[in-house]
Amino acid sequence: MRIIAGSLKGRRLLTPTWEGLRPTSDKLRETLFNVLMGRIENARVLDLYAGTGAIGIEALSRGAVHVTFVEDDARALKLIRENLVRCGVTERYVIIRARLGLKTPLSLAPESFDLAVLYPPYDEPDLAAAVMPAGPLIASGGLVVLEHARRRAAPEFAGPLARVRALNSGDSALAFYTKAPVNGSDTRDG
Repeated sequence: MRIIAGSLKGRRLLTPTWEGLRPTSDKLRETLFNVLMGRIENARVLDLYAGTGAIGIEALSRGAVHVTFVEDDARALKLIRENLVRCGVTERYVIIRARLGLKTPLSLAPESFDLAVLYPPYDEPDLAAAVMPAGPLIASGGLVVLEHARRRAAPEFAGPLARVRALNSGDSALAFYTKAPVNGSDTRDG
């Protein structure tokens, strides 16, 4: 696993040595950042279910002003820290240990992020519930991206968020969300 572009291009990242953590492949990360081109520079990014930290580190490499990594697994938190050190990143980030879900919302300032990327476990029973905590944290005009198993449909709506695009890549898929229009106007996949 490596950083694909930006100031840290080519840096190798450590991968998990245990089962249960599914890092986003280089190919899917490249697809994601190609779609996000123009949204990353100077963005405030929220990396939920951060795992190895690859998404957030890629965002920093491409000019994000700040990344907040959120993860619950102590082994993954250590891996994120090690990958940041490997890449020489010493500022512009914070790491938070938190269990994600509707019953344990993150205590972060509302509308404090331009972009949130989340990739819950592929066997997550309720994808809408996994996406909803990001809704209040996204600024107007911001974007939430869900990585999920292609075999499972991403919800059309998740709380205040409406899906505006879906993209398949191999066994994985990406669903893109913005805040739903207040007037209830229609949103379509694009």
